Amino acid sequence: MTDIRENWIFAEKSINKINSATFQLITKMKSISEIPVTVVLLESQADSFENEIKQYGPDKILTVKDDELDKADDVSVASALSGLIDKFGTPISFIFAATTFGRSVAPRLQAKLLTGLTADCLDLSFEDDLLVQTKPSYGDNIMCEIVIPDFKPQMATVRPNIFKAEKVFDDTTKIVEINDLNWDKDANIQITTHVLPAKTDENLSTADRIVALGRGGKQDLKNANELANKINATVGVTRPLTDMDEFDQSQQIGQSGETVAPNLLINLGVSGSVQFTAGIENANTIVSVNTDKHAPIFKQSDYCFNGSSEDFLKALNKVL
Repeated sequence: MTDIRENWIFAEKSINKINSATFQLITKMKSISEIPVTVVLLESQADSFENEIKQYGPDKILTVKDDELDKADDVSVASALSGLIDKFGTPISFIFAATTFGRSVAPRLQAKLLTGLTADCLDLSFEDDLLVQTKPSYGDNIMCEIVIPDFKPQMATVRPNIFKAEKVFDDTTKIVEINDLNWDKDANIQITTHVLPAKTDENLSTADRIVALGRGGKQDLKNANELANKINATVGVTRPLTDMDEFDQSQQIGQSGETVAPNLLINLGVSGSVQFTAGIENANTIVSVNTDKHAPIFKQSDYCFNGSSEDFLKALNKVL
């Protein structure tokens, strides 16, 4: 297998559109290295997502046109990506978004390629051709720099919303269409239907305003929803509240949930564990309410209210 001097990014689709994390990764990889950036896109014969991707300036898009592979399971996708490397060569790096899908496909591909993989990175940089992958450890208290000097591709998953996506205004992206890729379908897996997530006003990862509930704010759900409606915000929660019937994992903020970057984040009864604060580092303005004046969340906040969520919500809703 030959080596090629390219950095690859997997283009992830979410409900028939390209996940915004893909665009963020393109912008980041182009900013840290002069090595050409190639985006790997799996789509149906009728789709043309490459037209959207090329607005962010990758040097090349490898478009695999395959109706069956378009909605294939994780095992089959990993097989196809391995086949793609067999066909074109081994890139310097291969980067995935640290989404549920990316976290499943990347390690399956890593095992096939016998290389290294760093999960949930918060930053990437290059030292010549060596990819330096920065990720938190020990409860997000220590930042580790990890390298894979002896194997390629150097693989990593990166948390969404860590980097900003920037469009470019040129038309130099080369598109290579592949219609004959060989890949192995896992006979033990059969997808009979695709269940869409519950409809919400806006996805947490792209929400401009968020009202977040912790254990101390769960009893004020009615007032919190009223506030969210008035300011056009999306409701998010900490990990313990996902066990309630009213919420699910798609609404979880934090290390094992969504990384968010709203202009306004209002935390109600959120204590501020490192698992939660790891997901809000890019929030612009943070307002936090807690009865504990020593709550860790106050250290991360621009405005603090030491009192009950009920009092805060009633007063704010009245003003609004």
